[in-house]
Amino acid sequence: FVDLHYIKPDLMASDRLLQPFWDHLLLHHMSLVSSPFLPVILAFSSYFCFSLPFAVLDLLGERVPLFHKYKIQQDRRPTLGMMAKSFMTSLYNQPAVIIGMFILPTPTLPRDAPTLYQLFTEGLAILLLFDTQYFIWHFVHHKNVQLYRWVHAVHHEYMAPFSWSTEQLSIPELMTVGFWSNLDPILLRCHPLSTWCITVLSIWMSVEDHIGYDLPWTLNHLVPFGLLGGAPAHDLHHQKPSSNYAPFFSHWDRIFGTAVSLKKKKDKDDTAT
Repeated sequence: FVDLHYIKPDLMASDRLLQPFWDHLLLHHMSLVSSPFLPVILAFSSYFCFSLPFAVLDLLGERVPLFHKYKIQQDRRPTLGMMAKSFMTSLYNQPAVIIGMFILPTPTLPRDAPTLYQLFTEGLAILLLFDTQYFIWHFVHHKNVQLYRWVHAVHHEYMAPFSWSTEQLSIPELMTVGFWSNLDPILLRCHPLSTWCITVLSIWMSVEDHIGYDLPWTLNHLVPFGLLGGAPAHDLHHQKPSSNYAPFFSHWDRIFGTAVSLKKKKDKDDTAT
C-alpha cells in the first residue's frame, strides 16, 4: 500500500506523463485500486463490454452485410442459447477467480507512475511470457487425452467460436490461466498500472481471437509481419485443434510447425475438391 502522506502537489510536476492520472487514482480512488478484487472487476467488465457488440452482430447476421461479409465460418452462427450458456459459465466461474486472488500477495502501490516506455515494455513482457506459458499448456492439453477431456474440452464445445465463448472454460483451466495472469506481473516486478492496462488489453485480444470475424482493422492486421494470429488463427484452431496453439503471437506456432493460416486451409480445401 502507499502512504498518503507522501502524495503531495509537487509530484504533479513530475516529467512522467502518467503521474497526474496516477496521483488522481491514489488520492481519490484508493479503496478501489488497493482492493484485491480490482483485477477480477477489470477482467470481467472488459470481457462483458468487449463481447457484447460482437454478440449483437452475430444475432443480426446477414442483416448487417458490412460486417457479415467478414464472418469466417458463415455457415455457423451462434444462437442466443449458446451465448447465454457461455456467459453463464463465465459468471458461474467468478467465485473460483476470486478465491484464486487470495493466493497471491497484493502488490504495493508506488508513489511514482510508470513512464510510457516502462508501461510498454512491461506490458509486452507480460504478454510474451503468458503467450509462452499458454502455448506449452495448450499443446500438452491437446496431446493428452485425459487432460483434454477433463480440463480443456469445455472450451471446444463449439467449432465456430464467438465472443461470449472466450471465457467458456472449466474451473481448473480458469484457475490455472488466472494464476499465471496474476503471478507473471509480480515475477516481472511490473508497476500496478502496467498490470491493469495489460489486463484490459489481453482481454480485448482474447475476445478478438474468438469473435469469428476477420475484420480488417483488428490487431492482427494492424500489427505488421503477421506477429499476431488473431481471429483467423484461433478460429482455425477450433476447426483444426492440432494447430495454432498460441493465444496471441504467432512465433511459437511457426517455430514448431503448428501454424495454419486461413489461406493455407482454403488452398487445401480447393485441392481436395
